[in-house]
Amino acid sequence: MSELQRKWDAIYRNAAEAPAASELLANHRYLLPERGSALDLACGLGGNALLLAKSGLNVDAWDASPVALEKLRQNAERQSLSVNTRHCQIGVESLPTRAYDVIVICRFLDRTLCNAIMAALNPGGLLFYQTFTRDKLDQHGPSNPDYLLAHNELLELFKPLSVVFYQEYARIGDTRLGNRNEACFIGQKLER
Repeated sequence: MSELQRKWDAIYRNAAEAPAASELLANHRYLLPERGSALDLACGLGGNALLLAKSGLNVDAWDASPVALEKLRQNAERQSLSVNTRHCQIGVESLPTRAYDVIVICRFLDRTLCNAIMAALNPGGLLFYQTFTRDKLDQHGPSNPDYLLAHNELLELFKPLSVVFYQEYARIGDTRLGNRNEACFIGQKLER
């Protein structure tokens, strides 16, 4: 068992079993296709996977924690939803080419995967990405800058995609309102 798996298993062992979907996906659910395939990458307890399955998509959910995946399987079963889980260390070689109409990533950042993530999208496919920034207002989330986005970094990392939506409020205006800790991006792979 890897150190990474041990860490996340311990976190998820005591976590709630019915997580909400990410703010980005929940607020933009209306952009999802009526049918197709979706991947919740680094899914954790699978709040995004459950929402995708409720939306009628065929869902794969991948994570490094078998504890999280088992809780997701049980939660999906209770709701009569089909979610295909996969325990894996996520790497470039894990991602197939042109396999998904939707990919959702929340609170996970590995910059080495960006090209493989885009390649895994079908033409017309959507990427929903929400994760922490270096300009966050509190200590929630990672502190290591390797796992924090620089200003507008998602726009650079996924530059080949057509921007559908982008949000990064940082410290502008009334900092008591809005998601101040994370950048949110939706991009579409153009037809080719």
